[in-house]
Amino acid sequence: MENRASYDFSGRVAVITGGGTGIGAAIATQLRSCGATVIVWDLDPGGLPKEQAIAVDVSDPVSTANAAAETLRRHPKIDILVNNAGYAGPTASLEEYPLDAWQRIMDVNLGGVFHVTRSLLPALRNGSGGRIVNIASLAGKEGTPNAGPYSASKAAVLALTKSWGKELAGSGILVNAIAPAAVRTSLLEQMSKEHVDTMIAKSPLGRLGEPDEVAEMVLWLCSDSCTFNTGAVFDLSGGRATY
Repeated sequence: MENRASYDFSGRVAVITGGGTGIGAAIATQLRSCGATVIVWDLDPGGLPKEQAIAVDVSDPVSTANAAAETLRRHPKIDILVNNAGYAGPTASLEEYPLDAWQRIMDVNLGGVFHVTRSLLPALRNGSGGRIVNIASLAGKEGTPNAGPYSASKAAVLALTKSWGKELAGSGILVNAIAPAAVRTSLLEQMSKEHVDTMIAKSPLGRLGEPDEVAEMVLWLCSDSCTFNTGAVFDLSGGRATY
């Protein structure tokens, strides 16, 4: 990306959930390119070097507590947390929505943000100007037909962001969220083509977002340039957002 903003995250340690692919991988790559030490928490870290990743189920508080302990064994502090891990689930009507999919969406998208943040908050308090960025979705603001559980889970993430922004305001930790519209990742493969086409059609720019575009906003929110924003939601929608 030409003429992109530059940041220096040297000496800072970041944890990125769901950082093995898609948006999370783009965020991890860009943070590393700016000097940060990045630890990826992912259900399947895949081919990432062992020193850069930890296998963790964000929906399981025991797993996140163990991952936090292992992260702190490697590094004495955490400066940045990006809650990116997510599960879209199927596209289906309310009457036909599988109950197990409802539960999994809530466990990963909402429970995961809660458990991960709770497990790492003590370490973030010991860091330098802690930053928490929650990757939500425009669906959490607008509601997407036939994706009620996903929309509800992301709306709840926005509420957590606003709550924690107020709660941690005196700690030096800033908590913000990004609400992207549809982004070109493998997550879209869980949705029907018709559903994806509908989302693209709603965008005035007429296209999907790219993972690197989300990462650029994350970098600013984690940087020293962001000083007076907390509990805020930043749209990344190609002009689609209306409020």
